[in-house]
Amino acid sequence: MNAPGTPPTVDHLLGLGDDALVAAQRLGEWVAAAPELEEDVALANIALDQLGAARLLLSYAGELEGAGRDEDALAYLRDDREYRNCLLVELPNGDFAVTMAKLLFLAAYQVPLYAALAGCADARLAAIAGKARKEAAYHLDHASLWTVRLGDGTEESHRRMQAAVDEVWPYTHELFAADPAAPVDPAGLRAAFLAAVEPVLETATLKRPADGWAPSGGRAGLHTEHLSYLLAEMQVLHRSNPGARW
Repeated sequence: MNAPGTPPTVDHLLGLGDDALVAAQRLGEWVAAAPELEEDVALANIALDQLGAARLLLSYAGELEGAGRDEDALAYLRDDREYRNCLLVELPNGDFAVTMAKLLFLAAYQVPLYAALAGCADARLAAIAGKARKEAAYHLDHASLWTVRLGDGTEESHRRMQAAVDEVWPYTHELFAADPAAPVDPAGLRAAFLAAVEPVLETATLKRPADGWAPSGGRAGLHTEHLSYLLAEMQVLHRSNPGARW
């Protein structure tokens, strides 16, 4: 972690906010499609948690930028190259196991990140992180329970959960790319991430994939084709009716 007084920049806030916004959009795709009614509600609530954090972070980014862009403008009027989210959150949901692997890894990253940011010198960012940390802890618990349930379940559920972990794992490396200028350097969070994830995988009788291929570029605006499709769906109403008020 950097010195306590390191202030956030617009790009740092956009990275945090875009992670949460895109994760919320993906999780919202499960509404009315989850494997259980209770899970349908749970994923909707987790999506709302992420959306709430995104709104606070993007609002702050817009004010800090000083260009007159509010949270709506930043969410709906940027193209994919202007987004700063990690690649992990933009990946398609896949089957339910893939979604749980994505949520497990995202939450295991967000918990120590928000915990560290809650102690930063920037009072506004600290307040946002303090609230988001509690929500991320629930997300981590929820994804952990499902990972164990599927990994240590039937032969088929185990196969699917292991395949999901193998598929998603390479995208976790981008989360911890060093950024000494950030209020919290992500490179210092990997140990906490592994301390949260590895016991879950072990209990779930799943193997942690070997480190190797590590796709990146999201923080610099270099995304997969999946983000373009996601944004087209998310932004179509706003862009079709610019300036509309309900």
